[in-house]
Amino acid sequence: MSLAQSNLRILPTIFLTCCIPSGLAAERHPAFGVVLQVDRAHHAIQVSSREIPGYMEAMVMDLPVRDARELDGLQSGTLIDFTLVEEKDSAYAAGIRIHQFQSTDAEPMAVRQLNLVEGLVGSGSDATKKLEIGQRVPEFSLIDQSAQSVSLSSFAGKVIGITFLYTHCPLPNYCFRLSNNFGMIRKRFAGQMGRDLILLNITFDPVHDQPEVLAQYARNGGAADVPGWYFLTGPILEVQKVCHEFGMNFWQDEGLITHALHTVILDRQGKIIANLEGNEFTAQQLGDLVDSVLRGPK
Repeated sequence: MSLAQSNLRILPTIFLTCCIPSGLAAERHPAFGVVLQVDRAHHAIQVSSREIPGYMEAMVMDLPVRDARELDGLQSGTLIDFTLVEEKDSAYAAGIRIHQFQSTDAEPMAVRQLNLVEGLVGSGSDATKKLEIGQRVPEFSLIDQSAQSVSLSSFAGKVIGITFLYTHCPLPNYCFRLSNNFGMIRKRFAGQMGRDLILLNITFDPVHDQPEVLAQYARNGGAADVPGWYFLTGPILEVQKVCHEFGMNFWQDEGLITHALHTVILDRQGKIIANLEGNEFTAQQLGDLVDSVLRGPK
């Protein structure tokens, strides 16, 4: 399906082009976005763009890409830096670059360094290989905050969001921020929670984060008794396997846990649509991505 045939109702390119006085040179604005769809046949992308201060608010845009080579490597969920170019009668994306998460904070930096070391020596805490975009996620079963067994297969036919946490993470921009993103998703898609959309928060500290601890964490975050939102723990080896399948690595470090940051979206067939690294995207951008997947094939 081309972007022109998309059932999204937001057409901000119309807004952009109608506001350009005739005779003016093209305007160029640095932008950051999350790719929702790629239409290689028509050299176009659909992107959820963050606000450009003083110019436009955050919005979903269908944008042509004049240099088709800039589409290489793009897929749903790719974070990109690009230039929004406005001409008299058109707007398009140029200078597209895949945005690599490069935090200078100690934790993500340490994780990258440890990942590099493991890659060089060929070691790791287990032999689990990271799943790639488009792969189906193997079945797993964990325990939720009500001490009930939850299997991935029980959510067949639903869109699934997955993120990771440990409940005593001291850094507000890490576990808490990713969980808060899910809180915003829950509000935006309240009518579809449990029916079309499932949210899974998986702890990577199962020794401490037993069901009663996760239940309290859910209550503190306003997630208690929300249909379709689960906080999961389980046996250490099973938790490690599930985390590592999504590239979610972590290490004990002087009483705390050094860890990566990942948010994953699965389509209705249980395949990975997106695996967003880091915390630089907004809850609105994540919601736009979820919306795109919910509107996809059933």
